[in-house]
Amino acid sequence: MIKIENLGFSYGDNVVLKNITMTLEQGRIYGLLGENGVGKTTLLTLLCGLKQPKAGEITIDGHTPYKREPSFLSDQYYLSDEVSAINMRAEEYAKSYGKFWDKFDMGKFLEIMEIFENDASQKMNRMSFGQLKKTYISFALACNCRYIFMDEPTNGLDIPSKAQFRKAVTKYTSEDSTLLISTHQVRDLENIIDPIIILDRQDVLLNASIRDIAEKLTFDYSNERNPNALYSEMTPGGCVQVYPNTGSEESKVNIEALFNTVHLHKELIKGMFRK
Repeated sequence: MIKIENLGFSYGDNVVLKNITMTLEQGRIYGLLGENGVGKTTLLTLLCGLKQPKAGEITIDGHTPYKREPSFLSDQYYLSDEVSAINMRAEEYAKSYGKFWDKFDMGKFLEIMEIFENDASQKMNRMSFGQLKKTYISFALACNCRYIFMDEPTNGLDIPSKAQFRKAVTKYTSEDSTLLISTHQVRDLENIIDPIIILDRQDVLLNASIRDIAEKLTFDYSNERNPNALYSEMTPGGCVQVYPNTGSEESKVNIEALFNTVHLHKELIKGMFRK
């Protein structure tokens, strides 16, 4: 379990995170959403121990990430948005660097590479950006870590590759693993991320499961405007509206509409989902 209490971080005088408190449960695939510059990448690097908090604390199964204990490092993986085109074949890279993770599975790495239609015998410095991303995603999942932190993993992937990514994550994430995926491309991950975290500057606006969201909010696709709508937008398929759920029926959550609703009604949504 990940526990974050009163977390604060700044770059000089620029305060990025302040008094962030939340808990992430085991065995879930979290979506970390937020506008550019709100601290999503900073939070991920704090969780994996690459940065030390300026205030507050993070504990992951009793470990303090920035202390970089070997037992912790071998059971977590941080996938950066930046990738390195090194002069090694992908399979050589996996064999060489997989040794640092106790549960790394070479067979799984090759299987995921096949899902991505990526050639493991190809040198990484001859791969396209998208091919590199798929290689590092394959490696991350093959490490079989208890905690995997991914920063914008679908950036640079074409439409078929994004579908392959969803398939790989769904198939090769173990039940006790926790994934935290930062993204601004919510449609790429709409059917796999649950719960949803929406980060604002120095604040957590939402940390809720899809079920909790559907119980409290209705996502309506009719053309008849609801007077209680918190958000509405015309789409080619009609008008999508979000309003409080006053009945017992649950609707399919539209994460993009949810994101816009939360930003329009920050305090209302925080109060609605406060535990």
